[in-house]
Amino acid sequence: MTEHHQISITALDYKADRKKAKHPLKIMDVSLRDGHQSLFATRGRTEDMIPVAEMMDQVGFWAVETWGGATFDTMHRFLNEDPWERIRTLKRYFKKTPFSMLLRGQNLVGYRNYADDLAKAFVERAAANGMDIFRTFDALNDYRNFETVVPAIKASGKHFQGCICYSMTEPRLGGDVYNLEYFVKKARELEAMGADSICIKDMAGLIAPYDAYAVIKAIKEAVKPPVHLHSHFTSGLAAMTHLKAAEAGVDIIDTCLSPYAYRTSHPAVEPMVMALLGTNRDTGFDIALLARINEKLEKEVMPKYRHLLADNQMSIIDINVLLHQTPGGMLSNLVNQLKEMDALDKINEVYKELPRVRKELGQIPLVTPTSQIVGIQTVNNVLFDTAEERYKMITAQVKDLCYGLYGKTAVPIDPQVQTKALKGYPRGEEPITCRPAEILEPELEKARKEIGNLAADLDDLILYALFPVTGRKFLSWKYGKEQPPAEVQAKTLEEALAEQALMAKARAGQLVEKPGVKEAPVKGEGLRTFNVFVDDDYFEVGVEEVGGAPVVTRVQPTATKAPGPKTPAKTIVPPPPAPPKATAAKATAAPEPAKTAAAKPKAEAAAAADAAGTPIKAPMPGMIINFEKQVGDAVKEGETVVILEAMKMENALTAPVSGVIKAINFRSGDSVPKNAVLCVIG
Repeated sequence: MTEHHQISITALDYKADRKKAKHPLKIMDVSLRDGHQSLFATRGRTEDMIPVAEMMDQVGFWAVETWGGATFDTMHRFLNEDPWERIRTLKRYFKKTPFSMLLRGQNLVGYRNYADDLAKAFVERAAANGMDIFRTFDALNDYRNFETVVPAIKASGKHFQGCICYSMTEPRLGGDVYNLEYFVKKARELEAMGADSICIKDMAGLIAPYDAYAVIKAIKEAVKPPVHLHSHFTSGLAAMTHLKAAEAGVDIIDTCLSPYAYRTSHPAVEPMVMALLGTNRDTGFDIALLARINEKLEKEVMPKYRHLLADNQMSIIDINVLLHQTPGGMLSNLVNQLKEMDALDKINEVYKELPRVRKELGQIPLVTPTSQIVGIQTVNNVLFDTAEERYKMITAQVKDLCYGLYGKTAVPIDPQVQTKALKGYPRGEEPITCRPAEILEPELEKARKEIGNLAADLDDLILYALFPVTGRKFLSWKYGKEQPPAEVQAKTLEEALAEQALMAKARAGQLVEKPGVKEAPVKGEGLRTFNVFVDDDYFEVGVEEVGGAPVVTRVQPTATKAPGPKTPAKTIVPPPPAPPKATAAKATAAPEPAKTAAAKPKAEAAAAADAAGTPIKAPMPGMIINFEKQVGDAVKEGETVVILEAMKMENALTAPVSGVIKAINFRSGDSVPKNAVLCVIG
């Protein structure tokens, strides 16, 4: 009888004769960071992690990933949550399980390399707030970008996990760039830097089972630190890859609790626990405890996020990722961007162009921020290039990459693309070869002068320095200077269930006015507006919670054009929502609210839009970073007028004619739709 069949497992007693494994596989749970980042755009709120935190602490995970990656950006921008507070709050519930974060090297939790002073301060404050393990990667695998953060991690007495971003140039491991020798060489470099563990970071789910076996065996023979495997489920390979990795002797793997697993996320922990039961890699986890955690998540948490999970794809895997190698989260962002631009029909052209752009930009791995850099530039090329000219609209980040601000690429950047990108580049047209941060000026003191007293402590200051536009907006919300908009407020379980009930009624054709129904109640201050999508139908619903029972306040069927090609949408038209209630911060501080961009009088905006002259329109939906010119300034044709951020990449919009800025319609931080008139040149 082999060790795989030593135990008789029943539904009631799976622990019979269960002995501690000789070499138990360690598992890091990534549900509370990468799980919700992969499945529902990092919209998981701290309040929805607390109900299962203490139970998760009892499982025996090697660590739980709670922070880093996109959480810092998304929390302050979309959730009105202080990112630093999440660590402190969850630390009160996790008494014994270490916390892990994803640190983008010198990029920290942003999308560019930050100055050394800011990088050092960020690591120190993350450690002081409760972070234990710093999973550190560089999108280019250029470890010169670790030279500031790693000493700070070590000085704080924390665990430095060095990453190798996994990539391929062929359908399987091999080729002249990303081969076995490449990964072993990178592992040795990380060991030399003092890595406490080494992670193979497979962000797109590309690594095949037998390739993982070969890479892990080779790395473990070459270096001493434990080896950790991180592989997304996107392609469907990861669960099989985990088993072969376990056979190869991998020390740690990443999984999610099943409600956060699969699709573009990670394999679920529960099947792995059962697969290894009774073997020499048995995790020792209590499957009954995991089941209780999942039940609580399914009943009390996941209904709040179900609307973000909706898609029309029947399969839970995307085999195309093996062709375009784009991580699932980035792919969904590209699709949404094309939808907003009414250009979803161009998606196949984007797939075709993407590997070409990646190769021209140095065959770089596709992971944040390089996946965004390549992805957005690909979209720009598809939408704006002509037969006569490629790279007509080059993002600021592509220019920075070509200059060397992100580091050294795997192969040289196409010289023609590099020359075009650097034409007129402010730092110079000759790329650098030194460590990128060496040419960056210190940032903290400058940020301190800009934000002033709005930053109450160093954590606030760092947040602003990392994200000046959205950071200032968040701090204004935090300290009651401005009212946070309704869309950043938390949704209750009752509200989520009410939305689902409305969708069920919509599918049953019950959202119509019926004779004899009593008159709707008077609208109160608690009215909130929700979007409800049912296949190709779209409903805009006004919901107010009265005595615990949400009601639809007004229903008016309207024949409007549906987003899709099917039947016309049925629209439930609510009245304008009431102003949100004051936040606790505002009630305490009670300062005079500042006027926001949204408060600008409509008459003023209309007058600006009607100003005579040549308009500069938004070529895509995005957020205004800043205007380089102001009303009354002279501008020359081709000169940059406004910086528009689309999917976290910056696009410089230039003047189509020479003249004078006659009107500006928006302010820094404003979100604008495609074709919005940003300003007028007369």
